Amino acid sequence: MVHEHVSARPDGMPARLDRSPLGAARRLWRPAGVLALAVSAVSYVAAVDPGETGHYPACPFLALTGYECPGCGALRTIHALAHGHVRDALGLNVFAVVMIPVLVFFWVRWTSARLLDRPVRSRVADPRLIWVFLGAVLLFWVLRNLPFGSFLAA
Repeated sequence: MVHEHVSARPDGMPARLDRSPLGAARRLWRPAGVLALAVSAVSYVAAVDPGETGHYPACPFLALTGYECPGCGALRTIHALAHGHVRDALGLNVFAVVMIPVLVFFWVRWTSARLLDRPVRSRVADPRLIWVFLGAVLLFWVLRNLPFGSFLAA
């Protein structure tokens, strides 16, 4: 397992950890930047309706094949959630709605580790879980394009 390296002295020995408020601020600048970027993106999508043509580019996979990719409807899903329309969001892309708490969990875990000055795991999860996730994405992708899976289509 690889850990994030805080800092080292010139002789290669680990530096003393900075537990001051300034040290905590230095450790949290990356999670704070990711949060600011996410809030900015969601705010923009909330303000500029992806349901109106001309605001966002079309999905290249949909344009080339006529089939929806796993991400089709995700911008409209975020727009609906930003306006409190959970039922509409679930109808547009249920997978995107399910993934939001997962992303929040990983961000909180990362931020907590940085705040407590603990090592940040570089491996997200057990490889078997990653394969299960990939299988779920592929299954969602296929099912939403089949006639009996049209309820999953955006």
